[in-house]
Amino acid sequence: MQKTTDARGALARFLLFLLPIAFLGVFFFYPLAAVVGQSFAPGGRLDLAPIASLWQEAYFGRALWFTTWQAALSTALTLLIGMPAAFVFARYRFPAKNVLRALTTIPFVLPAMVVAAAFTALLGPRGAVNTLLMGWFGLAGPPIRLQQTIWLILLAHAFYNTTVVVRMVGGFWANLDPRLSEAARMLGGNRPRVFWEVTLPLLAPAVAAAALLIFLFCFTSFGVIMVLGGPRFATLEVEIYRQAVTLFRLPEAAAVSLAQIALTFIVMAVYTRAQARAALPLNLRPADSTATPPVRLWQVLSVGLVSLGLILFLVTPLLALAARSLGPGDPLRYYHELFVNRTSSIFFVPPGLAIRNSVVFALLTTILALLLGAITAALLARERSRLARLLDPIVLLPLGASAVTLGFGYLLTMGRPPLNLRASPVLVPIAHTLVAFPFVVRTLLPALRGLNPDWREAAAVLGASPWRVWREIELPIVGRALIVAALFAFTVSMGEFGATLLIARPEYPTMPVAIFRLLGQPGALNYGQALAMSTLLMLVCAVSFFLIERFRVGEVGEF
Repeated sequence: MQKTTDARGALARFLLFLLPIAFLGVFFFYPLAAVVGQSFAPGGRLDLAPIASLWQEAYFGRALWFTTWQAALSTALTLLIGMPAAFVFARYRFPAKNVLRALTTIPFVLPAMVVAAAFTALLGPRGAVNTLLMGWFGLAGPPIRLQQTIWLILLAHAFYNTTVVVRMVGGFWANLDPRLSEAARMLGGNRPRVFWEVTLPLLAPAVAAAALLIFLFCFTSFGVIMVLGGPRFATLEVEIYRQAVTLFRLPEAAAVSLAQIALTFIVMAVYTRAQARAALPLNLRPADSTATPPVRLWQVLSVGLVSLGLILFLVTPLLALAARSLGPGDPLRYYHELFVNRTSSIFFVPPGLAIRNSVVFALLTTILALLLGAITAALLARERSRLARLLDPIVLLPLGASAVTLGFGYLLTMGRPPLNLRASPVLVPIAHTLVAFPFVVRTLLPALRGLNPDWREAAAVLGASPWRVWREIELPIVGRALIVAALFAFTVSMGEFGATLLIARPEYPTMPVAIFRLLGQPGALNYGQALAMSTLLMLVCAVSFFLIERFRVGEVGEF
């Protein structure tokens, strides 16, 4: 009887393992395999002409070169801004430190379209800075012309990724034993020499890991380039979209996608290696014991200047976005217009419906991601089998994939039986679930691994059923992690843009897609509606982030 029960339990666990694997197989590996197949066999037969000709095409060389050097410059600018902030957060205790650290994180959780709209509202031709300068000096045209220039792209990328440096490098720096630097100072080294010869070599693995992660984010940039760069600039992501949707050259789009997959994989492999080096054992100390109040004048000035600089750089674009979304005369005019069909056309989709679509898609994504993520996290937390060790890294793979490449894979695979979903709005929450699924697993896994198995056994000995054990013992413990995971999934879905732009039906736009369309149309009304919708999306993401920080237990979760 016991053997039968054990066999049934093993079979049930095996079937549960198949659920996330089947989901990833159908909606991740299958579309990517179709991209590879379209690259090597566009007509159903082996044909390497698209790949061979790719290196001869001028557009690919331009896109690859621009993608690489803009990502490198964006990374360098982000490190230049983020390193002083990482030092201040690591070494000093000062009022409102936690609030300021939270403010640095908000840009990172914002959708790319909101970031692009914020910089347009601040530094665009009709932005707050140009409007102010034109009013002060009586100018007929905007004096600052950064729209569709590389400078605005670099600023937006640095704005988006500064928190990566603050969190990764600053967190590592805060745990370094300050006695190492003190010993070097006692041996006669001045501050610059101690930094270059002692501190920086210790920080190098963390700096390298942060730089590679920022480079990867900028390398796969899409929404920022589309809005702020214009037709002059195109990353590989933008080129995939242009070849597939604008020109309908599917073999060429597949070949570019394959090249990006290979390059992204290389960057991810180097990042993993750098992160492993950052985890080498050192004489680390708790962050609270290494931070001290700023006492000397230069310390107070450092904290004050860095804090002021972060507020100006990270908060000003968001304030400009909110301020520019208020219409003249009637502040809420642009918000009201989101729900009005002034053309009286049956084919017109009011922008306000995009809000409904995004909320519905986000709720469906949250349900699907929590279901799959909770099952996967529970299996990984309790199982120590080879299958569990195999599933653990597979779950992370969607994080390293290009959203545009994934959306292009859906165009290739989801338009014919048995998965004829391309005309269905269901495909959007499925794609969003794929992106949110790793966040849910990595948020729940530490909480589930922290459960003491003796509690479950003691409750079972006292006669509690498995359902009662889960309801009265495990759920109260992991409940906060479930809330954080749900908020992650909801926020990720609300802001997803790359894949959605390719697969969303015209009658079912989401908020980022609607923002992109409105910014691409002339007229003050369209521009105002884009800023109003961006502000609403910004508020949703900001509230979600603060709720995540509120319900997070310590540092539970890996994000």
